[in-house]
Amino acid sequence: MTFTCRQCGTCCMYLGDYIVIDHQIGPFEFSCESVSTGTTFTARVDEDKREIFRNHTFPDENPHACRFLRPEGSFLRCTIHTDSPAQCKFYRCVIMRITGPGGNPLGTVTGTLNLHSDDTLLRARWETAEKNIPESLPDVEERRKVYLTGHGYMVE
Repeated sequence: MTFTCRQCGTCCMYLGDYIVIDHQIGPFEFSCESVSTGTTFTARVDEDKREIFRNHTFPDENPHACRFLRPEGSFLRCTIHTDSPAQCKFYRCVIMRITGPGGNPLGTVTGTLNLHSDDTLLRARWETAEKNIPESLPDVEERRKVYLTGHGYMVE
């Protein structure tokens, strides 16, 4: 299964707490820290994203979002894609949101097919799905979605 980024920005909506701008070096260059790893890095806004970066409305309205995330049309774009830290380069976004019958959120699944949930029943169902629907299948995401839906979950 090949991961394809959908550029929805969901993965970056809470990275403002993990990627911190220490100070601005130049008009489009920043000294930053990746808080979760304690590493510093220099972020340069990609040349093709400088115009959308100039607008600070989105980060001002979404204080927990990564400070380098900006809307462009129907997408949310990383404006430092070239210089983004390793945690961003290796992250795989949410491909499934799982809710219970009452609409309460129970968990998410990332592009690497990892379930993130504290719900023990959902975790048990997911483990069964992993055993019965291997990652090697080309339609693994869809099959696991059908499996969970068949057990009363709503998956989008």
